[in-house]
Amino acid sequence: MSSGIVFHLLATLAYAALAAVIWRPMTHPVQDSAIALRSCKLLLLVAIILHGIGLHQAILQGPRLYLGWALALSAAVWMGLIVFWLENLVLRIESMLLLLLPAAAISTAMVTIFPQGIMVAHASDEWLRMHLIIALAAYGLITVAALQAMLMTALDRQLHRPVQDADNRSLLNRALDTMPPLLVQERLLFRLILAGFIVLSLAVLSGAIASIQLSGIPFPLDHKTIFTLLSWLTFGVLLLGRHVRGWRGRIALRWTLAGFAFLLLAYTGTRFVLEVILHRS
Repeated sequence: MSSGIVFHLLATLAYAALAAVIWRPMTHPVQDSAIALRSCKLLLLVAIILHGIGLHQAILQGPRLYLGWALALSAAVWMGLIVFWLENLVLRIESMLLLLLPAAAISTAMVTIFPQGIMVAHASDEWLRMHLIIALAAYGLITVAALQAMLMTALDRQLHRPVQDADNRSLLNRALDTMPPLLVQERLLFRLILAGFIVLSLAVLSGAIASIQLSGIPFPLDHKTIFTLLSWLTFGVLLLGRHVRGWRGRIALRWTLAGFAFLLLAYTGTRFVLEVILHRS
């Protein structure tokens, strides 16, 4: 078992344990969920460090780069957790951990279950390495934005449901009660989308430069390029619609999830089909 797999397994256990800690007050209302969320900050940093070491050991193998669909998903979630950690220093958004921690546990566990991948060609090219780092940062930002959109969708649905007695409320409803107000969540969502769009633009630009150096073609018509450009256009239209038409609410949530789906298909989805379903590298 490689050291990258070992550290991913340790990160999985850490994320799962933290998720159990913060979800327990939802099933035992006598406990204070806010205290549980705040107490997880330092432990979360430890889990993020374990996760990062696992990615470093798995992806950076000397002068070579090793990537697979599960590693790409794990790296995106890891970058997203770093973004959350930094945002949480400014905004009180600890309640997002109710979604982030289970997602992190699942993504790191996937690496231990599906460790297969490929050696990246031309890994010594500096522009290609820079492009991969920027692309993973963009994936991380947009992954957190997508989770934020899912959270806001659930909050929006809860607001339109009849009020229930406290004793009859489901576990999910009690969890949603701990979330910041919807307007605060919307501001955070568009901050994430704007940052993700800027970094994704840099990823498209650096990818074009690397492609020109390696093949002479800035935008090869492969699935990765097509879905990445579709994601970039989707978020660009969303930000333009927000500025010009005041888009918000469900329209913004749908566009966010659509852009995330395109970006997911750009690498993770297609690699999953090739590596797991078709057993091809």
